[in-house]
Amino acid sequence: MRIIRDYTYVTEADRGSSVAIGNFDGVHLGHRAVIEIAHRAGAAIGAPLGILTFEPHPREYFAPDAPPFRLMNRETRAHRLEKLGVERLYEINFNATLAALSPRDFATRVIHDGLGLRHVVVGSDFCFGKGRAGNARVLQDLGIELGFGVTIAELVEGSTGQVSSTAIRQALSEGEPRRAASMLGHWHRIDGPVIGGEQRGRTLGYPTANMSLKGLHLPRFGVYAVRVEVLDGPHRGQYEGAASLGIRPMFHAAEPNLETFLFDFTGDLYDAHLSVGLIEYLRPEATFDSLEAFIAQMDADCVRARSILATT
Repeated sequence: MRIIRDYTYVTEADRGSSVAIGNFDGVHLGHRAVIEIAHRAGAAIGAPLGILTFEPHPREYFAPDAPPFRLMNRETRAHRLEKLGVERLYEINFNATLAALSPRDFATRVIHDGLGLRHVVVGSDFCFGKGRAGNARVLQDLGIELGFGVTIAELVEGSTGQVSSTAIRQALSEGEPRRAASMLGHWHRIDGPVIGGEQRGRTLGYPTANMSLKGLHLPRFGVYAVRVEVLDGPHRGQYEGAASLGIRPMFHAAEPNLETFLFDFTGDLYDAHLSVGLIEYLRPEATFDSLEAFIAQMDADCVRARSILATT
C-alpha cells in the first residue's frame, strides 16, 4: 500500500483511484461497507482501491485541547486498511488551507485536479468544506459537473443499533470489548512500540511489555484477557496474555498505560511494535494489602484469562 500525504504533488501512477472518503477511526463494519462499495466501483472501471482521509483528524485540529477520542492512531489505521486490500492511502494533511476550502474548491482542487480520482464513495451523513457546508448530495452534483462518479452509501445497522465510532467508544468505556468487536468486525486493538518501564513486574514474576495510550480513547480501566501480535523483531508472531490498562493504583502511577504479560514467553520486547487486542474485561483496577495478595490476584487473573482465550 502506498501512502500519499500531499494532494498537490501526486505522481501519475497514484492518480485515478476509486476511493472511500472519511476519517475511518476504528475501521468498523460501517467503514468496511463503504470501502467494499469503492472496491466494486473501482473494479468496474479498472481503478485501484484507495482511501481519502485526513491527519490530524479534523476534530483534533478544531479542538486540540479536547480529551483524546481516537480508537486508532494513524499507524494502526494504515495497518488495518492494508489488510483490507487498500492500494492507495491518501492521508492528506488537514491544515488551515484545507479547512478554508469551500465544497466546490475541495471537489475541484483535491478530488479532481490534485488526486484525479475517478470515483468516490461517502456515507449518507458525509459533510465537507468550510463550515461543513457541503453534504453527500452536493458532492454528487459536483461529481457530475467535474467528471468523477459519486456513490452515497447508507449507514450500517448492527444488532444493537447504528454502527458508529461513538457507539464503539461507549462500549469500550463500559468495559465491553465483545460489544465493541461486534461493531468493529475485529477485536479493538492498541498498537505501538514497547517502552521502558520500572521493571517492577520482573521482580514479581510477571514481566510486562509497556505501551503508551497517549492520544487514544481510554477503555475502562482494569485487567483484560488479550491476544497479542508482535509485529516485528525476532519474536514476531501471535501470543496470548493478560493486560492491565490504567494507572496502576497499587503503585501510584501518574499516566495511564497498557502493561501486557505474554503467556509462555521469554525474551526482550523493548522497541518491538505490538498490537494488543482486548478480548474480555476481567476486573477493575484495585489496591491490595500486600504484594503477596497482589501476586495471588495476578495468578487468578492469568488462570481466568487462559480459560477465556481457550474458548474464544
